[in-house]
Amino acid sequence: MIFQQLFDPVSSTYTYLLARRYGAEALIIDPVIEHVDTYISLLNRLDLKLVKAVDTHVHADHETGLGKLRDLTKCVTVMGEMSGADVVSMRVREDETIDVDGISLRTIYTPGHTDDSYSFASADRVFTGDALLIGGTGRTDFQNGDPRQAYDSLFNKLLKLPGETLVFPAHDYHGNTASTIGYETARNPRLQVNSADEYAEIMNNLNLPDPKQMDAVVPANKTIGRTLSQLVRPGEEMEPEEVREASARDDAILIDLREEGERARDGWIADSVHIPYGDLDSQLTGTGTLTHLAQDHQGRIVLYCAYGERSALALDTMRNAGFTGVRHLRGGLAAWLNSGGEVERKT
Repeated sequence: MIFQQLFDPVSSTYTYLLARRYGAEALIIDPVIEHVDTYISLLNRLDLKLVKAVDTHVHADHETGLGKLRDLTKCVTVMGEMSGADVVSMRVREDETIDVDGISLRTIYTPGHTDDSYSFASADRVFTGDALLIGGTGRTDFQNGDPRQAYDSLFNKLLKLPGETLVFPAHDYHGNTASTIGYETARNPRLQVNSADEYAEIMNNLNLPDPKQMDAVVPANKTIGRTLSQLVRPGEEMEPEEVREASARDDAILIDLREEGERARDGWIADSVHIPYGDLDSQLTGTGTLTHLAQDHQGRIVLYCAYGERSALALDTMRNAGFTGVRHLRGGLAAWLNSGGEVERKT
């Protein structure tokens, strides 16, 4: 496996790049916007295609690189379902996996540092964000942090992992690069407590200053760089009611760009053709199903995904490839459901 740990000295942030092998697909965790060019250079040197960019939570000490990476690579942006970010391609829930070409990370909801903190675990390591640090734990005094929630996340989730599990946090301020669950359980001073009340007493009396850039960074990280309106041109966006009416007239070929796990979890709009966003490049070749659909049903193709980001990116890709008349469902399946739209599910 390719595993690269990169460091931002300004915010003491660790970013992680993972791939199964050279020339494969890759994912990145907690990227920092100032280092996106470095990430792109590294991807190119390793002949990797970035397909997913993940943030463990809405960061308060640096601006995320998710938006810039999405713009440059058209990767899928991923956060936990409790995230306050309003432009994210995919939101994952507890125990769901983030899968990329042989790499699989299990989602663990670990609130406490913030209310949208998630950790991601593979067979031998866990990426803990700010929930568990090396020799410390994430503060709990802003962004709806809660020390008792943090205690539960630590003692009832993360510390239940096997002791040999490697710990890779989002930050370190003392030159450490990794630890293990066993070492942190035995030696981390914040974890030598006997109750949630005792842990809360410690965390409520840290009296730390706010991160210097918090007032500017948090709003930026909730919008992740740019709005979808910059991808979509006038006339290319459809509201749920418009899609319903077009479908009733047999005037829409719906393309579902989500992954199979999302469809199993949330259902799909009736008569949708499933073409995962990750397959878009191969589908737009001369023999691709999407190519044939777009050619045979010109002006009737309507793309949709979970929240509208992947469909906007795919629409932009198809337009640039010469396909005309393609539209997308604004707000994705979430908007469809909020408007009272029905979905089908496997029985």
